[in-house]
Amino acid sequence: MKLKVCGMKYNPKAVATLQPDYLGFIFWEKSARYFDGQIPPLPFGTKKIGVVVNASLTEVLEKVKKYHLDGVQLHGQESPEYCKNLKKALIEEVSTTLDLIIIKVFSIKDTFDFNVLEPYEEVCDYYLFDTKGKLPGGNGYTFDWSVLKDYPSTKPYFLSGGIGLNEADAIHEFSKRPESRYCHAIDVNSGFESRPGFKKIDELEKFKNLLTDKE
Repeated sequence: MKLKVCGMKYNPKAVATLQPDYLGFIFWEKSARYFDGQIPPLPFGTKKIGVVVNASLTEVLEKVKKYHLDGVQLHGQESPEYCKNLKKALIEEVSTTLDLIIIKVFSIKDTFDFNVLEPYEEVCDYYLFDTKGKLPGGNGYTFDWSVLKDYPSTKPYFLSGGIGLNEADAIHEFSKRPESRYCHAIDVNSGFESRPGFKKIDELEKFKNLLTDKE
């Protein structure tokens, strides 16, 4: 499984030295992890993902161009039509050659109606399953991963929601189960922070090594 570290703010350069597969930068102004700085040079293979919440297409395109993003994570109530229009705009207005990805987020608590995914199948590249809470992300606790036993799609997804160092063994066990077949990456954020936006590098490195060792 790949690793995505989200909520970059105060020490993205240090996090980048760990060479995660994805770094997430939040462009939602109400977030304590709102990013408005400069993204440092990243290692080859580490993709920059911009996280937005119910943003206009114009705003998203501006962020993609300004920060040379590799993809966009939609963390609001974006409709399938919105995703379709965004995908079209990314191709026409940003690049006709780069494969800019769209990740659509869905929040889960105790249950989830997977039928809501069907209209998004053709208009996004990945799903991300996060814990349903007061905020769109960064709530600090996990949902019941067994819900994913009913996952009906073959689209790869990110597993998120309150994952910290203590969940390494649980992720290893999850990786043995059928529902993990299409789990593309583990997404971490608040579980590796000393304060919002400031990541604990030592713990992230240990977590990354544990994921690699148990593959």
